[in-house]
Amino acid sequence: MANKQHTDTIKQRYNRISSVFDLMDRMIREEWREELLQHADGKVLEVGIGTGSNLQYYPPQVEVTGIDFSPAMLRKARVKAEKMPQNFKLLEMDAQQMEFQDNTFDTVVSTCVFCSVPDPVQGLKEIRRVIKPDGKIIMLEHMRSENELAGKMMDFLNPIGLHIVGANINRKTMDNIQKAGMKIESEEFLMTTIMRRLILSPNK
Repeated sequence: MANKQHTDTIKQRYNRISSVFDLMDRMIREEWREELLQHADGKVLEVGIGTGSNLQYYPPQVEVTGIDFSPAMLRKARVKAEKMPQNFKLLEMDAQQMEFQDNTFDTVVSTCVFCSVPDPVQGLKEIRRVIKPDGKIIMLEHMRSENELAGKMMDFLNPIGLHIVGANINRKTMDNIQKAGMKIESEEFLMTTIMRRLILSPNK
């Protein structure tokens, strides 16, 4: 698991960019969010809720808890949540060490989160712990390109983005999912192999 100092550094970077994060977050198209969240049902956990860009797309019948380790991001999410008819529970929490009991949630959501979790495999294992055995994990995630030239370019540029924003552009997220012990039920390429929509089950 990533050490606390590294986690705190990434948290500080996200606190710093919280005022402009909504502009940055537009890389995720509205239709991608809307389609993804149609799959959410029951008791839902959104990991890395950020400034709350997904809130407006949740079906009205679901019960949503959102977590983020950045208090500055959560303040912006709470402003959005107050304008929604649903009741959202938003908590400051580290995805690598969640405070929920095992087998709590029916659905877990993430959108471009596992580029920034300091220890992504540990974060994915925590999702596997807190979701029910028959639950589903729905994700929009960007990751290292499978094109050799593009992947090497992402490796070269990664230190710049990591220093400024706190996000890695070259994470091998599909490998990390396998290491965490989860099964890929469906995979859709949205922007070459870099951006994907995934549905996972917690058990292989």
